Amino acid sequence: MKPAVAALLLQAAAFPLTLAVTWLLATAGVPMSYLGVALIQGLIAAALSWWRGLASWWRAIQLLFPAALVGAAQLAVPPPVFLAIFLFLLLLYWSTYRTQVPYYPSNRRVWEAVAALLPNKDPVRVIDIGSGLGGLVLDLAQRRPGIEATGIELAPLPWLVSRLRARLGGSRARFIRGDYERLDFAGYDLVFAYLSPAAMGALWRKAAREMRPGSLLLSYEFAIDDRLANRTVYPTEGGPALHIWHF
Repeated sequence: MKPAVAALLLQAAAFPLTLAVTWLLATAGVPMSYLGVALIQGLIAAALSWWRGLASWWRAIQLLFPAALVGAAQLAVPPPVFLAIFLFLLLLYWSTYRTQVPYYPSNRRVWEAVAALLPNKDPVRVIDIGSGLGGLVLDLAQRRPGIEATGIELAPLPWLVSRLRARLGGSRARFIRGDYERLDFAGYDLVFAYLSPAAMGALWRKAAREMRPGSLLLSYEFAIDDRLANRTVYPTEGGPALHIWHF
């Protein structure tokens, strides 16, 4: 079961327990408010999440979510504004609940570190899986004509922005909207990933099946359990590592 679905079900399971606790407190003469009830709901949901083994960040979300709903209700924001915010977040994050890969932008120092690792040959095919707004791909494409830089992104809004950036800037960079799990890594000399810890095991299994001898797999910040990187560099002093595996 996906963690987001499990979290939703645990919030629902916490509700009757919250009613019972609230009734007992009210019977004992303890004054209750909507915020107080929300905090009880959050505590019970967080405890259930711990019991079911959800990650620590899910426990924090479960704890704060009911109180956040109470706070949002007190703001009296018009429903169309809520709808607009929901649609924007949906287009930005799309199926994060399934992939467990949120939007993580990299930076120019990371792009420079990736460029330094490119094979000294032409053409060299590079793909950024989960390319976001396209910064890395656009940067690599303009470095030399022999770099065939591609980005693949599942969320519609970042993909559209990257396409527009490439078109308006006259870039040779190519952007695909889709799921990298359906992509064949065999066609690339370098695969770059900035995903999340939850995705790294599946990424390694896919790379091990498909990547050709001499190709490189790069992961910024997130390592792969039980798969020691062949090399690790630090694009920014004191910052996250760029992990490199040779095939």
